[in-house]
Amino acid sequence: MSASKKYINRDLSWTEFNRRVLEEAEDPGTPLLERFQFLSIVSSNLDEFMSVRVAGLQDQLKAGFNKADFTGYTPHGLIKRLDKRTDRLVRHQYKTYRDLMRSLSKEGVVLAGWSDLNEEQQEALTEYFQEIVFPVLTPMAVDVSRPFPLLHSKELYLAVVLRPDAPGGERQTEGKSFCAIVQVPSILSRTIAVPGRRNSRKQSYVRLEELIKEQIGQLFSGYGTEAVHAFRVTRNSDLALNEEAAEDLLQEIEKELRRRRRGFPVRLEIEKGMHPHALELLLDELELAEDDISEIDGPLDLTFASRFANSLQGMDHLRFPAIEPVYPVEFEEADDMMSVLRERDVLVYHPYESFEAVNDFICEAAEDPEVLAIKMTLYRVSVNSVLVQALAKAAESGKQVTVVVEIKARFDEERNIAWARQLEKAGCHVVYGLVGLKTHAKITLVVRREAGSLRRYVHVGTGNYNENTAKLYTDAGLFTCHPDIGADASALFNEMTGYSTPHDWRAFAVAPTGLKPKLFDLIDRQIGFAKAGKPARILAKMNSLSNQSMIDKLYEASQAGVRIELIVRGVCCLRPGVPGLSENVRIVSIVDRFLEHARILAVSGGDEEEVYISSADWMTRNLSRRVELLCPVYDRGLRQMLLNLLEMNLKDNVKARELLPTGGYARVTNAHAPLRSQFYANDIPLWKTVAVAQEEIEDH
Repeated sequence: MSASKKYINRDLSWTEFNRRVLEEAEDPGTPLLERFQFLSIVSSNLDEFMSVRVAGLQDQLKAGFNKADFTGYTPHGLIKRLDKRTDRLVRHQYKTYRDLMRSLSKEGVVLAGWSDLNEEQQEALTEYFQEIVFPVLTPMAVDVSRPFPLLHSKELYLAVVLRPDAPGGERQTEGKSFCAIVQVPSILSRTIAVPGRRNSRKQSYVRLEELIKEQIGQLFSGYGTEAVHAFRVTRNSDLALNEEAAEDLLQEIEKELRRRRRGFPVRLEIEKGMHPHALELLLDELELAEDDISEIDGPLDLTFASRFANSLQGMDHLRFPAIEPVYPVEFEEADDMMSVLRERDVLVYHPYESFEAVNDFICEAAEDPEVLAIKMTLYRVSVNSVLVQALAKAAESGKQVTVVVEIKARFDEERNIAWARQLEKAGCHVVYGLVGLKTHAKITLVVRREAGSLRRYVHVGTGNYNENTAKLYTDAGLFTCHPDIGADASALFNEMTGYSTPHDWRAFAVAPTGLKPKLFDLIDRQIGFAKAGKPARILAKMNSLSNQSMIDKLYEASQAGVRIELIVRGVCCLRPGVPGLSENVRIVSIVDRFLEHARILAVSGGDEEEVYISSADWMTRNLSRRVELLCPVYDRGLRQMLLNLLEMNLKDNVKARELLPTGGYARVTNAHAPLRSQFYANDIPLWKTVAVAQEEIEDH
């Protein structure tokens, strides 16, 4: 194979991932309202992809850079390929939307047009418009005296083409047209409930933009409306920071966030049949070409579909059965969590087990008079974070509280800045990470005075300290007071907050300097076992795999005879199953109700077996441009739990897709009984049973 053909392009692999998400919206086996959720995720995924990845490729073209990457694609060639794939994806998405709306209408819920409403309903909506919507709207004329307004990224707008009324109030049909812009207010619900018809069981709704279109004449007295069409702009949303020169990183990011609103447009979505005068004006003002237009046959911005589905009452039969996360049994009967951890390590797996255990760990430490210090990293936190409140309370009580807040977390910058300022006011030491690096490690250290000495308690996780996403993402968290992990945790915080030299780690491997070499050492050890004729296996779970040197190392291991099985949810640039290159590699992706987010690594060869949890994917940014953490799991029972989990993922034949040598994916099908790794056997996950035998897993 040529060098470039050995790899799958990262961005093309991403389009395959978003296609797998769309398949969940298309799957009749997925409950109807949950299918709307997946449809919405496709749109939000595509928005971020366009505003970051495609925007970056366009920046390269503008700079005159057209060198091929290691997968053989130039920016120009890749953009052309991505345009075709995303256009095809969007067409499938809107076909799915129409199919779902037809299915929903059979359940008695419809999104109606104005002409579908009777006179009484139209009067009620007209009153709603006048009282609630009209006062919020701002018509923005575009002419010589009023320049083209700033259009915010990913907001919905209406382009209005007008003609002045002739004397006597007659509408002119000839002469000059005028244009105006009206923003559809995002502060209001995108869907409006319509008063029901008499003796009708149907629930009818009207989209907000359709109501505004129908009432648009109230905004432009003296003008006749020639056309009204919706449109939406996506801008480059990447931050360009000069951290070395920034005297105050907080202020620099706030400036960049303001610049983001004026980022260069990368995509213009328009409603099908847009008036040519309005379209010409938009293309001219936004400096876009026709290739940048995405004409949509349906409502723009389908992210509203999830909010709409969530708002429907009395339709739980069209949703996934509710699952209440259980509180970890190890902590349930204990008077305090620290006493449990002095006896044994505890592993929790969200969302099956409650994130309340993490909240309680921090709250207990904040209130414990023997706790002297709490140190924690925060990457993405929820709006009403219990953890932030507990940290503030601990600082106010005199404890030493240090928080490493990553204010460069994309699209969460403003929220994290607000949290940082709140923590500083409470007396916490707030650190914004290291220059040039994002702090992505998820770790908490509690230092407690016990019997005249100090003991360190540590929580290490694969996911963010966010109670909301912990209900939606699968993530692992380890609670421990192992002395080696405690010592490394102290050293890690010293490196992040001070001028400590690189530490001789006892347990951890830390990016950007030590994680990749540690992974290579583990893989090399398996290569050695395989060459010596011993069984050798690498089993790993992650979100993405795109680093070229990591892929090459896995190819080397495959050629040496190491059995490699990977669970990679999203982007994967490794091409498995190629004779002479990767015939010993199998890769599956699972897209299901919960977002598979855990990063777990297991290596076994000879008599050794090691299991690790990590914050890092195997991408270049994680391995070389972030502070990331790989932590060993020492307890044998907990290692077995994680191995059970990985084995379950690999044997999924309901929601798993296998990556083919072509770069495409195919659903896993076999003669075994259906096994859905996120749910099965009365919704009890098998991996939780520590003593389960491999034969039992095979039976399932």
